[in-house]
Amino acid sequence: MKHPEDIIESQKTGRATDFIATEHYHTIELAHASFRQAASRLLAVNQWHEYAGAGSAVFSLTNNEGEDAVGFAREGTLFHIKLPVPGSDAGDGLEWVMIERLEAFEDEHAIEEYVAMMVRPIPDPRKADAQIAHFYKDISTSTFIVKRTGKTVSAAVHGRNETPNNSNVDLHDRIRNTIVALSARIGLAGPQWQKLVDGLIKSKE
Repeated sequence: MKHPEDIIESQKTGRATDFIATEHYHTIELAHASFRQAASRLLAVNQWHEYAGAGSAVFSLTNNEGEDAVGFAREGTLFHIKLPVPGSDAGDGLEWVMIERLEAFEDEHAIEEYVAMMVRPIPDPRKADAQIAHFYKDISTSTFIVKRTGKTVSAAVHGRNETPNNSNVDLHDRIRNTIVALSARIGLAGPQWQKLVDGLIKSKE
């Protein structure tokens, strides 16, 4: 049987981060119902800022041309992130990523069921240039996992190879990306991701 952690990139350079939240239930039926709700929230990227709460980044799904999209995330879908800090020139104020892998397995009678989604920084799809529009390089990935193991439901974000995007960009972005990445490195991104994983499994519909 596959495990959701299998899609997490191997750590080779930069920083690795892990944020997780868990909830335990008295019955498999309750845990399965909670998993299904949390899985739906994970795929509803446009609502992530609502689950994370006040002061969080705003996430928006788009099509391949960078036009706003509705519905659930799919493999190959793009989304941009509006951080509560000055944005990049390369992304016109936004950070851009693509959902590179999305895998799911649902079976109430199995020991484990999950949804796992890995994203990677990309250029702004609305522009012709190839500058990565994100404060991390495209070697960096974030993997979002919601899973049920027995009677326990968890949500997690696993960052791998987190490396500042300070080459092949203009001077403003070089400085800006280094500062934002350094802020994330010293822990300022932690509250954002922890609030999101908490909200994915604890938010009330």
